[in-house]
Amino acid sequence: MSTIISVKELRKQFKVRKRYNGFMGSLKTLLSREYKIINAVDGVSFEIEKGEIVGYLGPNGAGKSTTIKMLIGILYPSGGSILVNGMVPFEERRELMRRVGIVFGQRSQLWWDLPVIDSFNLLGKIYSVPTDRLKRNIDFLSGLLEIEGILEIPIHQMSLGQRMRCEIAASLLHEPEILLLDEPSIGLDVVAKEKLRSMIKAINAECKTTILLTTHDLADVEAVCSRILIIDKGKLIYDGTQDEIKRRYGKIRTLEVELAETVGNVDFNPAKVVKQEGRKIWFEFNREELSAADLIARITGQYEVKDLTIHETRLETIISDIYKGAI
Repeated sequence: MSTIISVKELRKQFKVRKRYNGFMGSLKTLLSREYKIINAVDGVSFEIEKGEIVGYLGPNGAGKSTTIKMLIGILYPSGGSILVNGMVPFEERRELMRRVGIVFGQRSQLWWDLPVIDSFNLLGKIYSVPTDRLKRNIDFLSGLLEIEGILEIPIHQMSLGQRMRCEIAASLLHEPEILLLDEPSIGLDVVAKEKLRSMIKAINAECKTTILLTTHDLADVEAVCSRILIIDKGKLIYDGTQDEIKRRYGKIRTLEVELAETVGNVDFNPAKVVKQEGRKIWFEFNREELSAADLIARITGQYEVKDLTIHETRLETIISDIYKGAI
């Protein structure tokens, strides 16, 4: 694989007026010429290879959106360098937009009152996609994203799930090598989210599209992203795989055991019993203090076990703890 996005020591500073509290403070704010510098993105570096699906995470105000805007040339960086598909975004934005597809969960690129197929044809003209190629792409994407039956329906008559599938199709009509997804599952129900995740993986597999996903729904990331970037207060604090972040920070595991018969109090220190219902017992243990194999061997040595399941720490819990500074 080769690098398709390269970011080195990227910085973006904003100059904002100092604000003061209270009535007199409001007057002072109005008349003051005092400013402070906000480091929205502060020395961020990463590379993304062709064909990767990468999750870009961070709490509100962490610098995610600012980074994305610099990647597509909307914002000019204060320092550092960016190369997207071999181009400097703020210098070659028009050409870059022919190679990149963008979906914003809360904004539409489709015309609200037009049938979807008309929006697709208009976008084909905007991107100068030849007519035969556009038709081929519409047919392919309609099948892949299961929208054949709704192409004649205006966007305002669709459900959120249908609209989002059409938005993704629209962003891929010009065959971009990179797809940026910003909160694509926002507002969707559970079934629609599952379908969307499957389709994101299908797009990556079928089209070999590099995908950068920003979202607050960590189930999206867990389902489709093998690699995660985490930004907080403008700094990149993690770059690695899901498995690695779980190994590094997800030390607490849960063993769910179903015994052949109900028992009273049990003790398998240092594992703790966190729940007990009839024949089922849930043990919580630190993987660095006790291995699952040792705990299972101790339990099966004393009781007849009908079934058992190991639950790893959820990615959502780990990321939440990182945001809170708990780990």
